[in-house]
Amino acid sequence: MAMNFEQARVNMVENQVRPWEVLDGRVLDVIARVRREDYVAPEHRQLAFADLCLPIGHGEVMMKPVVEGRVLQALALQPTDHVLEIGTGSGYLSACLATMSAHLTSVDIHAEFTAGATQRLHDAGIANATLITGEAVNAWQPDALFDVLVVTGAVAEIPTRWLGWLKPGARALIVHGQSPVQHATLLTREDADGCREEILFETDLPYLIHAEPAPRFVF
Repeated sequence: MAMNFEQARVNMVENQVRPWEVLDGRVLDVIARVRREDYVAPEHRQLAFADLCLPIGHGEVMMKPVVEGRVLQALALQPTDHVLEIGTGSGYLSACLATMSAHLTSVDIHAEFTAGATQRLHDAGIANATLITGEAVNAWQPDALFDVLVVTGAVAEIPTRWLGWLKPGARALIVHGQSPVQHATLLTREDADGCREEILFETDLPYLIHAEPAPRFVF
């Protein structure tokens, strides 16, 4: 029997995302409209709406729907926002971010991910996104400042260079710490000297390349 994707999408929103305290109507609407099943590997299509991190290749994963919902809600996206996403992945969260903002710039170290997500966003009619292949932890540098920064993989420590890419008042959602207990943290740029930090919830994501914890030597 063919899967009813529309009913599965409704069930995901009502039985997973909303009960995890995601109550922002705009967030629930975009999650209900973006076709999540189009952003997963064909072999995982039947699991597109499950409460799971789905593998997308290169050791990376697509975040659980509940985590994506909490991330989108915490960022309080506005239609005028210019958003930077580090870690394009499959492009699903990219589609949600672009739909809720003025423009999205998304950077991924894997050219395969950039190409695949570019095609998926094009097929979905999303035209306000620029996707770039680059290494954002140490090398890639934007030529503008952003209202919002979101990072879809974990970092052991937050690179200070990222904070310099934020406008005053900008928000950043970054997962950091030591696996298996990492913290999804909302940072708000208050002034040139620093950010206010708020830990939102615990999760566990694969580390971005070059953002892993330093090796520990045991004698």
